[in-house]
Amino acid sequence: MKLLTVMGIVLILLGVVSLVSNGFSFKTREKVLDLGSIEATTEKEKRVNIPPALGIIALAGGIVMVVAGGRKQ
Repeated sequence: MKLLTVMGIVLILLGVVSLVSNGFSFKTREKVLDLGSIEATTEKEKRVNIPPALGIIALAGGIVMVVAGGRKQ
C-alpha cells in the first residue's frame, strides 16, 4: 500500500471517531490543602470538545488522499 493511501485511511478513521465521540475527557488531581504532613487532594474531570468541522475536514482530507493514492501514474 502506498503511504498516501495509508495516511488517508488514518485520517478517515480519525474523522469518523471525532464525529462520533465529540471529544474526550480526562481526570486531574489537584492539591487542595497542605498543612505539614496533612495533605488533601481532589480529582477533577476535564472535557476537551472537538469541533465537528475538524472531523469533517479530516474525513474529507482522508478521502482525497485515498483517491489520490489509488490513482496509477
